[in-house]
Amino acid sequence: MTDTTDTTKSTTPAPVTPPVKPGYKTTEFWLHAFSIALSALFASGAIPTAGTVATIAAIAAAELSALGYTVSRTMVKTVDGSLIPSRSNG
Repeated sequence: MTDTTDTTKSTTPAPVTPPVKPGYKTTEFWLHAFSIALSALFASGAIPTAGTVATIAAIAAAELSALGYTVSRTMVKTVDGSLIPSRSNG
């Protein structure tokens, strides 16, 4: 019998994904935390604002910051639309 093994296939190893840092160790987290704190100060009136519109803008900025952080962390933890398995689960 003749060997019918296909030798034209690439033997390039699959790309290695870098380890995912815990959220509190990322720049995104600290920027988000700062944004939330600043927005909370505006919304509570601790930093004077020019009325209701500024208060609503501060609350909206906090919510958009939270959404941005969530999307950013989700993108870090996904590869090709699939969640990367947790490294702590073995």
